[in-house]
Amino acid sequence: LVDITMISPNRNSPRNHSIDTITIHHTACCVTAKRIGEIFAPVSRQASCNYGVGSDGKVVMCVEEKDRSWCSSSASNDNRAITIEVSNDEAGCKNGSWTVSELTMKKLIQLVADICKRNGIKKLIWANTKAGRLNRVGGCNLTLHKDLTATGCPGPYLEKQIPQRIVPEVNKILSGGVVPSGTTIYRVQIGAFADKKNAEAQKQKAIKAGFTNAYIVESKKS
Repeated sequence: LVDITMISPNRNSPRNHSIDTITIHHTACCVTAKRIGEIFAPVSRQASCNYGVGSDGKVVMCVEEKDRSWCSSSASNDNRAITIEVSNDEAGCKNGSWTVSELTMKKLIQLVADICKRNGIKKLIWANTKAGRLNRVGGCNLTLHKDLTATGCPGPYLEKQIPQRIVPEVNKILSGGVVPSGTTIYRVQIGAFADKKNAEAQKQKAIKAGFTNAYIVESKKS
């Protein structure tokens, strides 16, 4: 899912803990993925993230997953977490609501699901309190920057969207479900077959082509 690679010098290599946590931040500005990479490029910045999701819906990798980013004001958190900076939209920057565009949100959800799949995180688990998140109550594997230092990050919008939308949609993807992009979904039928073997063969072709949610529906002839 990475569109741009701009490795920041602000990192520790390698991280000293396996990846078992996701920490979502906001940029507090409306910026493209490339600009996120540029922000973390100078050594003098003394900050970085593993990934950034821009206002353009693109993903920049600033620190490889094997390495620890300098993102959350906590070495212990960042050694075990994948950190993601998310661009706000223009309206959210102007009125202080720190909203995120639908384009950026959809890419964030895809990115988090992909990270979980590759690192063996089978389910995102959220805790409603700071203590619950820091103490990993119930297996919680999400933290907020504001849990670790005096900051408003990730802003009120993302803080609300994490449990209400991001967690359930990511978990649906992890369980093999398909997350609709809106209130209406459109299904594509490849063909109809009298012989089930031919249907299975077509299904496998679709899966090899990348359509992993392909399935067969049985219906009776009228």
